[in-house]
Amino acid sequence: MSTDHGFTSQTLGWRAWLDTVPLAQASPAQTAVLETSHPQAKTSDYYLLLVHEAEILRQRSGAFNSIMYAPRGLSRAERELASTVVSRINGCVYCASVHAQRFQQLAKRDDVIEQIFSDPRTAGTTERERAIVRYAIDLTLHPETLSPVSLDALRHAGLDDTQILDLSHAIAIFAWANRLMLTLGEPVFPA
Repeated sequence: MSTDHGFTSQTLGWRAWLDTVPLAQASPAQTAVLETSHPQAKTSDYYLLLVHEAEILRQRSGAFNSIMYAPRGLSRAERELASTVVSRINGCVYCASVHAQRFQQLAKRDDVIEQIFSDPRTAGTTERERAIVRYAIDLTLHPETLSPVSLDALRHAGLDDTQILDLSHAIAIFAWANRLMLTLGEPVFPA
């Protein structure tokens, strides 16, 4: 699926605009961080760029993995849904494609992804999805306007406090992730 905005659930590459660390020249500390960050970290321009600051990458990967893969609370699919929304709002085509694919794999459907790529403001196939999407948009674009009422809308849609915290973490980390991706490189589309 692809849209006229460039958003797609195709598998994309990503090319760094700054020098990456050649794997053969990585220090033992850099190699160790790459091995614990992501299965494709040793071949990814993103990780090979960020490993210039190995300790920051180690901390980033730990936080990211803890937020996105926590065993309880908000479902993995809903974390991926929120991440896709944030990436769409922030204009990060690469992150939106990765997390759209993960949502599709976990939820076994792509209807809401098509809606997010077309117009995130109207996306969601259930009250719960619409509440997650709305909160992701609001926290991304206007965090200063959030209030207890914002959380009440999520509770009304069935989220408990732990799930709301998980959702907020997933949305917030993508403010960081998207900005790194958008300012340090560019997506590479299949030929």
